[in-house]
Amino acid sequence: MTVRRRTFHAAAVVAAILLSDVSGHGVAAQARRGGRPTPAPPAPATKTEAPQVQCPSQLGIGVRTRRLYCDVLTGRDPAEGIQITIPPHTGTATLSFELHNRHLYSEELITSNRGYRQYTATIGALTPDNTLISRAVVQSEFRAASELVERIVGDTGANSVKAVAPTGTEPIRMTIPAGVLTVSLLGEKLTVIRPDGDGTDTFTAPGRPIALVSSVMVEYRPAPARRPAARRR
Repeated sequence: MTVRRRTFHAAAVVAAILLSDVSGHGVAAQARRGGRPTPAPPAPATKTEAPQVQCPSQLGIGVRTRRLYCDVLTGRDPAEGIQITIPPHTGTATLSFELHNRHLYSEELITSNRGYRQYTATIGALTPDNTLISRAVVQSEFRAASELVERIVGDTGANSVKAVAPTGTEPIRMTIPAGVLTVSLLGEKLTVIRPDGDGTDTFTAPGRPIALVSSVMVEYRPAPARRPAARRR
């Protein structure tokens, strides 16, 4: 009788251990199936920075701000425009810049009360395959030197300034589609209204500078880094 009781006790212990093991695996499996999902990694923070800009025609550096002013040339070939590199990004990005009109300053015209000009410049932002992303317009009036944004450092000496200077400022923001890594800015049309009796001029011929761009910035979420490919054994 004593031997039977001991045999029964040993069998019960083995059964308890097996039941515990099976139960533990069941709980783990249940946790995998119905437990809380593993949280996704946080999205990368938005970055705002000055992108790489290739300017085919530079007006020059501002005397006061030291900004670079880049001519916007009329044309239809994106390769001939201002090339702005958009960093690899997740979702859309935002391109911002200041758009200005160009004014040929003349003290003589101001003194003779013939210095007034009204400028309306229209430019386009395009992808490398010539798809239009957006248009931007700046309209401003010029009457006196105080309406210049600033003068541009000249080429003939430390204190010299160029006759052409930016006038009027239009802050521009445009959405850049996902996957677009290069944006080209090209001029479309410039309309200039002169004093009464002098008429209106419209410029659309390719290669003409019709506006100025400064302070180019881009806001984006960096694309996740690609994992290196696994090495074959």
